[in-house]
Amino acid sequence: MTIPKIHDMALGADDLIGLGLLKNHIHVLNGEIDEDNIEEAIKWIIFENTDDKDKELTLYINSSGGSLCDAFALIDIMRSSKYPIRTIGMGSVMSAAFMIFVAGDKGRRYIAKNTSILCHQFSENTEGKYHDLKASLRENENMNNRMVELIKECTDLSTRVIKTKLLPPSDVWLTVDEAVELGIADHIL
Repeated sequence: MTIPKIHDMALGADDLIGLGLLKNHIHVLNGEIDEDNIEEAIKWIIFENTDDKDKELTLYINSSGGSLCDAFALIDIMRSSKYPIRTIGMGSVMSAAFMIFVAGDKGRRYIAKNTSILCHQFSENTEGKYHDLKASLRENENMNNRMVELIKECTDLSTRVIKTKLLPPSDVWLTVDEAVELGIADHIL
């Protein structure tokens, strides 16, 4: 069986755009943070790390959030990349997407001036028996601690500042200027 060459295939506009983005080391993470969306981003980073060319990877983010577990899977891959990863927040960078954005390389985190930015504590609503609720509460605490540690590593903010300004009991909406002041973003586009 012969594998067709790209120039022999009939490619649609989306295919051509995707190839152009890949050629320029760009991936767009848009929509719900879930297994499918994160799988594509993880594959992209792994693929980009298979060669020894000098490059910078760019991850555009526009998401109202989703699964924090899936976000941490991507963050672990981002942090293991041999190439720096620039994150560009646009539209909405909320919840799990906030964590992915902040995990971009320091000095390379850009935020568009009209971006909505939301961060909050992790909380998974569960139902069940007493012991299940206790186990769930423990995992909620573990996730919140992981969030604090990641933000601390990525921003140099103290645990106290993170817990009071970014992860208090209620949702926190930030302006792009506040995101830069807190070290969440480095530059405003």
